[in-house]
Amino acid sequence: MADWLAALARRADLRAKAGLTRRLRPRTADDAVVDLAGNDYLGLSAHPEVVAAAAKALSEYGLGATGSRLVRGSTDAHHALEDALADWLGTDRSLVFSSGYLANLGAVRALVRPRTLLVSDAHNHASLIDGCRISGAETVVTPHADVDAVAAALAGAPGRPAVVVTESVFSVDGDLAPLAELHATARAHGALLLVDDAHALGVVGPAGAGAVAAAGLTGAPDVVVTATLSKALGGAGGVVAGPAEFVRHLVETARTFIYDTALPPAVAAGVHAAVGLARDGDALRAELAARATLAVARLRAAGLEVSVPDAAVVSVTAAGPEAATAWAAACRDRGVAVGCFRPPSTPDSRSRLRLTIGAGPSRADFERALEVIVECAP
Repeated sequence: MADWLAALARRADLRAKAGLTRRLRPRTADDAVVDLAGNDYLGLSAHPEVVAAAAKALSEYGLGATGSRLVRGSTDAHHALEDALADWLGTDRSLVFSSGYLANLGAVRALVRPRTLLVSDAHNHASLIDGCRISGAETVVTPHADVDAVAAALAGAPGRPAVVVTESVFSVDGDLAPLAELHATARAHGALLLVDDAHALGVVGPAGAGAVAAAGLTGAPDVVVTATLSKALGGAGGVVAGPAEFVRHLVETARTFIYDTALPPAVAAGVHAAVGLARDGDALRAELAARATLAVARLRAAGLEVSVPDAAVVSVTAAGPEAATAWAAACRDRGVAVGCFRPPSTPDSRSRLRLTIGAGPSRADFERALEVIVECAP
């Protein structure tokens, strides 16, 4: 009976030798590190208006939603948030899920009909990859941001329903997908476009409405947008936004919506407050852009290989998994939290530190953090 545990232990040893061990590190409420690892881009998770809205809903509704959305889990807070998100994104309707991961699983599956072809970018997030796998549809993985490859895949399946699946701002290197070109290609072949706007919502676009809006695709009837509510909006949950008919289809068929306990009302109310702040957050977005530019300049001046950020994600190449792990640990020991991305979390087998630029830390703390990263480089 213990053989399976021994097998797991051997696999853990192999991961450790490859520098791929993962550990949970709890943080306290008064944690004082400079955070360049989390996704609270606009610093809204602890904003007084967000906290007050969540606290009010907590006192009114209690801790949990008490059921799935179709049972007892839909509250006024959920519907108000969905209306606000649809208005911000310029879509007919939106639907809130309990996580961005489940939103992507549900959206991909709901777009699949018999004989559907899914065309998925090689750098897509795991939730999109898993959505494609769970859907059971034939999936063609195309080279990263390669519009010609997408066109070739669609041309190779004439007469079949198809969906082009992509992130907007990619989560590892922070580069922006060629959304306008992808949409034109998809439309030319009668395909739909699904865009995960998680790392762009609140950060780019008019009033922070995301990369889909920045590409001029707001309200397009052949575009479906997904996002998490846990990044620039500082909360939790996910959203799928698009035509009213598609959102109705999700409500009636999406297993990750129907059979999942709803997002807590207090979180929905807090995120609703964050939406208003994000829409008015042009000054915060300008500060994010300035900090991203500064980070690239400082790190490149130190001889480091750094990505070009299209939003607020900066990737710094490491020599390998062990080097990345040691680098991140050294930064943490000096009070700076950075992301440490290693295979299999990276789509190209390269290890890197991922810096998520946020408006929360003071400018002085942010600049000090950059110096720590340079000084701790292997």
